[in-house]
Amino acid sequence: MDKKEYLIYKLSDEMKNCTKIDAALFKKLDVKRGLRNEDGTGVLVGLTNIGNVVGYDRKPDGSLLPIEGKLFFRGYEIQDLVHAFMEEDRLGFEEIAFLLLSGRLPDREELASFQDVIIDNMPLEQKTILNIIELEGNDIMNILARCVLEFYTFDEDPDNESRENLMRQSIELISKLPTTIAYAYNMLRRKELKRTLHIRDPKPGLSIAENFLFMLKGYDYSHLEALTLDTLMILHSEHGGGNNSTFTVRVTSSTGTDTYSSIAAGIGSLKGPKHGGANLKVCDMLTYLKSAVKDWTDEAEIERNLRDLLAKKAFDKSGLIYGIGHAVYTKSDPRCLLLKKMAVRLATEKERMEEYEFMERVERIAIDTVYAVKGRQKTLCANVDFYSGFVYDLIGIPREIYTPLFAMARIVGWCAHRNEELNFEGRRIIRPAYRCVTDERRYVAIQKR
Repeated sequence: MDKKEYLIYKLSDEMKNCTKIDAALFKKLDVKRGLRNEDGTGVLVGLTNIGNVVGYDRKPDGSLLPIEGKLFFRGYEIQDLVHAFMEEDRLGFEEIAFLLLSGRLPDREELASFQDVIIDNMPLEQKTILNIIELEGNDIMNILARCVLEFYTFDEDPDNESRENLMRQSIELISKLPTTIAYAYNMLRRKELKRTLHIRDPKPGLSIAENFLFMLKGYDYSHLEALTLDTLMILHSEHGGGNNSTFTVRVTSSTGTDTYSSIAAGIGSLKGPKHGGANLKVCDMLTYLKSAVKDWTDEAEIERNLRDLLAKKAFDKSGLIYGIGHAVYTKSDPRCLLLKKMAVRLATEKERMEEYEFMERVERIAIDTVYAVKGRQKTLCANVDFYSGFVYDLIGIPREIYTPLFAMARIVGWCAHRNEELNFEGRRIIRPAYRCVTDERRYVAIQKR
């Protein structure tokens, strides 16, 4: 062990001791750990006009009353919005983006103009394309964050906080993230397969979802695949101000930093396996279960394997069943219910209903098994991550871009929340407090220690 390795070993061992905090102190000092109340609900830290996540009511005694989940975009319920698009058999992500950014739904002419502006802004600077080609690393979320930071250098007025400039930056980011992700994935595939890089430029007349699929794999996609991806993007586009990545964007925005730094911070937050990366955990868990369960219709066998997961005997031995439970939703996650409708249609088209039916059994049995093992302290439902990876796979999207696709959609909500944070009256830097519990010490000169 050389000097550097020894120093790192010694300091990391001391880190073990200096990071210990008595868990009892959180309750004693009334500290909201993780910004959560005692009942698990989020601490109220702000107000917003953008999104509302509803998963429970309050009983007269103040305890939680589980209800069917609802999600509102600018006052419109997500179920109503998505069902309208389904009935008309059309893609609606751009209409939702207009709504979240402006606060109202567009008319036909406004929507067409908005779609044209999106398409006009989708191409990347040549320098950005070259930079993507040269970037080292295999994580597309990391590449995406670096590219977003680079957009600052191409912006002629990057630090201007006027409403017009913020809206321009919002539209450009919504337009450019799909192109960046598609090019980054194609670049990584080129390196992996040692083949010529094929870059497909976005095409006029296509939606964001259609253009993304075209840039990813050419015209080899169906209308139902594009419709399903568009629905997924709508469901992921906004989820209130309290989710970790949106809160990160609002916290950084409150300091007055530039748009690109703030959005890059949001990308870093979303990358985490407890947030946007959760769908990959679900996919890996389901892959394990598909192998471990010999008869996919045997509910007793499914339950035995799920009990092994909870007992930390199987899969990653975390004791978790990924995709089950949510911080706000109790009886149901409305995004999950909507996604299941698209999953059935697509699984039927792809002749993979056996897998879908297995997942439905796992979902139902997992909830009952958690109740049986841990009790009913909280009402559980499957969250959107439980089915999103399966749906991405049905569309033919590689797992390397599952989480980047989340960012591609959530950029709309991030920009809307940043714009709100910078424009309401009486704005203040977000600055919560931490209580220090270390005893005071007196400094002793180094030569006397």
